[in-house]
Formats: sequence, C-alpha cells, structure tokens
Amino acid sequence: MKSKEGTVYKQSRKGRQGFSINDRAVADKNISDYLPKDLIRTNKARLPELSEFDVVRHYTRLSQQNFAIDTNFYPLGSCTMKYNPRINEETSSYDGFANTHPWQYQHTVQGNLKLMYELGESLKTITGMAGVTLQPAAGAHGEFTGLLCIRAFLENQGNPRKKVIIPDSAHGTNPSSAKLCGYDIVKIPTGPEGIMDVAAVAKVMDEDVAALMVTNPSTLGIFEKNIKEIADLVHDKGGFVYCDGANMNAVMGNVVVADLGVDCLHFNLHKTFTTPHGGGGPGSGPIVVSELLEPFLPKPVIKKTNEGRYVAEFDRPQSIGRVRAFFGNFGMLVRAYTYIRELGPEGIKQVSDMAVLNANYIRARLKDHYSLAFEAPSMHEVVFSDKSLKGTKVKTLDVAKRLLEFGMHAPTIYFPITVSGALMIEPTETENKETLDEFCETMIQIAKEAKESPEKLTEAPQNTFRSRLNEVKAVREPVLREQW
Repeated sequence: MKSKEGTVYKQSRKGRQGFSINDRAVADKNISDYLPKDLIRTNKARLPELSEFDVVRHYTRLSQQNFAIDTNFYPLGSCTMKYNPRINEETSSYDGFANTHPWQYQHTVQGNLKLMYELGESLKTITGMAGVTLQPAAGAHGEFTGLLCIRAFLENQGNPRKKVIIPDSAHGTNPSSAKLCGYDIVKIPTGPEGIMDVAAVAKVMDEDVAALMVTNPSTLGIFEKNIKEIADLVHDKGGFVYCDGANMNAVMGNVVVADLGVDCLHFNLHKTFTTPHGGGGPGSGPIVVSELLEPFLPKPVIKKTNEGRYVAEFDRPQSIGRVRAFFGNFGMLVRAYTYIRELGPEGIKQVSDMAVLNANYIRARLKDHYSLAFEAPSMHEVVFSDKSLKGTKVKTLDVAKRLLEFGMHAPTIYFPITVSGALMIEPTETENKETLDEFCETMIQIAKEAKESPEKLTEAPQNTFRSRLNEVKAVREPVLREQW
C-alpha cells in the first residue's frame, strides 16, 4: 500500500506561508468599523501553515488518486457515467449565461429564456409529449414532480387515489418518490423474461391505483415490450403511466414514448445529455407530460409569444406551484442544450444506436465467461449474475475489486437486487472498440483467475492507492476527519 497522504493540517509547519498581504494596505483599517463586534474573533484562527508549493502538490496528488472518466473506462451500470464534452463547459461559462441573475427583468435575459424554451421543445419532440418543465433538480425530484402533477389531476377530478404500482426492476427512487407523495406501494415481480407480466399488472390494477411507474428500458437493461398493452390496461382503469426516463440514451431517436402510452416521463440530463454527474450535483431532471397533465406543471412555464418574445408564464391556476427556486439548475440546462444542438436529430439517434451496440458487444464477448441474468436482448447495459462463480471462493465483489488493479472502474454490483450477485455493465455510446476490447479481455482473464488462482481476486486490490478495505467496519465506524 502506498504511503498515506496526510491532510493539510497534518502537513502544517509553524511559520510556513503561502501568501502575502501588504501590511501597509491594512495598517490603518479597523476591522470593527466593518463587522459587528460579536462576529470578530478574539483568538487567531487555527489554520494550517504551508507554502503555496506544498498546497499545490498536496491537492494535485489527491486529484491523481481519484478515478475519473477522463482517465479511463467507467462502466457503471444504470447510472450512465457518460463523458461530458468540453464544448458544454465552454458554452455554460459564457458571461451571458454564467453571470446573469434569475431576478433580472425578463426583457434583459431573452437569450436565456429562449434557450430554456428551445430545450423544452427539444425534449417534447424527442418524446412526443405535450408539456415540459425544466425545474426539477434531479431524476428523483422529477419523479416526485410528475407524481404531484398526477395527484393534482386526480384530486381536481374529485377522484383521489391511494396506490402506485411499481415493478421490482424499477429504480429505488421510484417507491421513495411515490411514498413521499402519500401513496401506498404495490410491488409486482419481474416475469421470467425479465420484464413486466401483463397478467401481474392486471391482477393489482383497480380504480384505486393512481399510476404505474415503470423504467423502460428497465434496470435490467431490457426493453419492456408489453408496455403498450400494459398502458392500455392502466388507462382503462383511469390511471396514469409514469416512465422513469433514466435510460433514455438507449431509445431516444428510435422510440417515441408518447406512442407507448406514457403520460409522464423524467429525463436525467446528467445521464442522457452529458451534464456533469456525481460529486454532489447539481443535477437536472426535467419532466415531460401528456396534454391532460400539462396544466398542472410547476410554474412558471417558459412560453413564446406571437411577437417572438420569450416569457415566464406565472398565471397557471391549476399548477402545483414551484418545485425549485428560480428556473432550476440553469448551468445544466445550457450544457444539455449544447449537446442536443451539437448532435441534431441524426446524432441523437446515433447515440442510442451506439449505446445499444456497445452493450451488446460486451455481452457477446463475455457471455461464455459470465452468466447472463436473462436471455432477452440487452439495450444500453448488460447484466450478469454470479452463477458462473458458484463453486469457487470468488464473489461478485472480488471481481469488482480485481478490476480496479487494471486501472478500470468497477461496474455496478449487487444491483438490481432481483439478480443474484449482479454485475451490471454499461459502456455508454462514447467508448471505442479498443477500450471495450481491453475491458473484455481483462474480464476474461479475471474469470480464469477465479478458477485457477482465486486469491488474486479475494485479496484484491493490492497495487492501488488503498488496498482492500474492511467495508463493514468503514460503514459502522467511519472516520470522517482527522484531529489536528
């Protein structure tokens, strides 16, 4: 194991200095003239003392210890850890986008409003839906917002309902969002093909169900081919179909979700449209809705007037109200807009084609070495089980740990929970064949090691910045900071 990088406090040495202040510039200043007395420190702040060089080296070393998609392959399934094109960062930093204030008069930010309007129209075109809001700050926030719109519609009709149907292959945020909206959860099992069973839905669908929430393609990486039949069944009972659009990068440009009977769908801009993902955000989870639900969208909604001006429309009496301050995470909207404009309609379709091709290439190369969870065709990701590891000392976790030693991030493991020892791999559309081949050859080598020299896996990783951690101890006894 490599030596531990101490914190800046541990590296502090009395008298070292990384900055200078012109004493003459502050000598005649009395801090009490500027700050209330109760906010002025009576003792010196306990700050680390280091040279500028020490600080630069410290944080550069820390940055090199972190794994990033900018350095190597990141096949994290379901979460779609997609490369963020640098053109997105450039456009979002333009003064007119980065330095405007959301309280400015609307006539002074026409370009910003136009961008939001056109982004919304693009999302509607991609899905065939009638209305859109860009406010939600993440995918789960979009789910919550969509369900609020559904609840508002039903209550407006004098027909409040109590239940939401969710298949066990859905994202974990789906039941959480439904519960936060006050609904009881009705879970249905995945069918033998890895998709929803029509009969299972029919069995629980009644006039007390507000919505069915489905992820399509599902978390198993499989397209719900019965979705239209199921949607018709739900609509016949007066319910709505909510689609978790987290995996839209597998179908956009090829499937119009409105034609499948979907009433509401959220996008993860950080998954599908290359805005940053992880690191605490900010995210963005716009929703698109059917004509029935459009009046209930959060306000304001960006509209284009007959004179060609762009306005934030607040006069929406049936709106559920704001779900986010101002206009949402605007910088993320600029990035997504840039990506869509850069690709155009043909490029949007090609993204889906390449995402599916890459996942199926990995599937074809690894299916003789790892056990497929389902035989159904894969979409954007492929899920393997731990069946091929049975009889060895090796578990799915060990495969993931060993992969780290080859400079690649581990895929998602043990999720979906419906698959024993799940190994979920999503390459995204941006990876080239050489990278996929290197990954597949590494995975094949690891499969052989599992049978011939399992200790290489059970003791991995050894040559990374940190060797294998006691993960149970780390969860139960976390050390979040060092004493100084």
